[in-house]
Amino acid sequence: MNVKEIVSAIKADKPEIASVYFVGCGASQADLYPGKYFLDANAKKLRASLHTANEFYYSTPAGVGPDAIVITCSLSGGTPETVAATKKAMELGAEVISVTIDADSPLAKAGKYQIIHGFAKDYAAKMEKMTNVLALACEILNTYEGYEHYDDMQDGFSKIYDLINNSVKTLMPRAQAFGKEYKDMPMLYVMSSGATAMVAYSFSMFLMMEMQWVASSSYNCGEFFHGPFEMAEKDVPYLLLMNDGPTRPMDARAMTFLQRFDTKLTVVDAKDFGLSSVIKSSVVEYFNPILLSGVLRMYAEQLAQERNHPLTMRRYMWKLEY
Repeated sequence: MNVKEIVSAIKADKPEIASVYFVGCGASQADLYPGKYFLDANAKKLRASLHTANEFYYSTPAGVGPDAIVITCSLSGGTPETVAATKKAMELGAEVISVTIDADSPLAKAGKYQIIHGFAKDYAAKMEKMTNVLALACEILNTYEGYEHYDDMQDGFSKIYDLINNSVKTLMPRAQAFGKEYKDMPMLYVMSSGATAMVAYSFSMFLMMEMQWVASSSYNCGEFFHGPFEMAEKDVPYLLLMNDGPTRPMDARAMTFLQRFDTKLTVVDAKDFGLSSVIKSSVVEYFNPILLSGVLRMYAEQLAQERNHPLTMRRYMWKLEY
């Protein structure tokens, strides 16, 4: 079933829905955030919340029940904590949608509905998980409350993958420069805002700490001036993801400060890839994380190459019982 069919089936069974819960671990949890952000920004009645799977399992929100939709996500479909959370949501009577690449995985089998997506084909395919979750959020809102920019969102979904794949064709020189200039960095601060805030978190936590063993921290640009800006000094490494849309002034303010103190700053700007020339202004902010996360993969790959540290290298993951 596709997104529209799933939400239509839920509506037929449940004419009223009160809450939407987004549940996952690691990068998959971060990929859920744009959907949650979209509902926060547009829903007038529906409540939305984002949870790490183990916490959802052990401290389940009281609202999880027959009038809730739970969207669970794991790339492989085998993350034990997310499978357990999915089963818990099913036991409580929620409408559960599992998002994964493997239709035969434990996660897919644990949920009531499944979204099976791609990943390996190209850079755009790596964003199918995030895009499908955002599409689910949009469909849920339009079905249960109505959404005036629904058609603009559908138009955006039809164009964002081509924009990512066209963007990476010209990106290699910048990605290579990032790899060479940052390969010996002891740590990296990553910043963004709005719908892209958790892309910064994901790049920091997983592509840097998990996959490169580089100490890293991420900040919402809205919080930067409430403490973390004290760390800005000459040559301190920063990566700033700039949005095209309403939170851009927050990103620009942070950039100006980082430049003022001559930090080692790399800016990846959605405007540089022509996001607003492809996506309508009414919905452009929701597509920033898809585009920026898509192109950032090249930065991580080139850094890994310069460091002679493959993105698949691990100390503990997949090797130890934990």
